[in-house]
Amino acid sequence: MDKRLAKIYKPNNVKFALNIWPPFWGAGIRILDISEDFRTVKVRLKLRWWNKNANRSQFGGSIFSMTDPIYSLMLMGILREQYYVWDKEASINFVKPGFSCLEAEFVVTQNMLDEIAEKTASGEKCFPEFVTHIKDDSGDVVATIQRKLYIRKKPKYRASENSEEEVITS
Repeated sequence: MDKRLAKIYKPNNVKFALNIWPPFWGAGIRILDISEDFRTVKVRLKLRWWNKNANRSQFGGSIFSMTDPIYSLMLMGILREQYYVWDKEASINFVKPGFSCLEAEFVVTQNMLDEIAEKTASGEKCFPEFVTHIKDDSGDVVATIQRKLYIRKKPKYRASENSEEEVITS
């Protein structure tokens, strides 16, 4: 994340931007909530005539799209400009058709953040995996999505070998 972007990268700004972003808006995807610390996000996919498939259920591409940038954007908000954060790979398992509006909740725990910090302190790459369950209005899971991210500390923020030796001997 660029330092200029970091200044305005706030939950309400991200929510507003995503809610007017054409791929989300056009698909019927809406960000309902982003917590102040970026650790939880709630997303809703409305069932509209234009996002139904031939079987009159939610189009799979829209279901997949509602999860696309969320974990990356959350971690950019948490880790700020010190890290590179990108989606690396993803898969979806369609469990049952979605004949209603769908919702998903995304959560980043302190344990996840501790693991990322530990693995990336000296510049190593980290590939955390996240699982999201998409639920219908009845609370039934209609799809499960697995995402793997790429996270790496930017060179100027990495712990150097010399500073680690100084800490150990001090």
